[in-house]
Amino acid sequence: MKKLLKNIFGVIAVSLLIVAIFSFFLTALNSVDEGKSLEDKTKLEDAMKKAALSCYAIEGAYPPSAQHLIENYAVQYDEERFVIKYEFYGSNLMPDITVLVRGK
Repeated sequence: MKKLLKNIFGVIAVSLLIVAIFSFFLTALNSVDEGKSLEDKTKLEDAMKKAALSCYAIEGAYPPSAQHLIENYAVQYDEERFVIKYEFYGSNLMPDITVLVRGK
């Protein structure tokens, strides 16, 4: 009977250890994914701002919409992951460009 209890305890201990390792792995994986999303968001904001400056240099005015940059200045992004908030103040004022990550 003692041997059976030791075996059951051993199986339970190993099972708990496996669950703990798996939980740690999932937490680490989620953290990496969040870091990548933040990096992608920052890169998209930078690309939009650089495209707006290029537009101003080439056309003599800031673009009236984010769509103008996407269509004419080769800015590409995943519309399912990000939302671009673009506030236009005038042709001679740099627009306020913010990228938001869509909720899952």
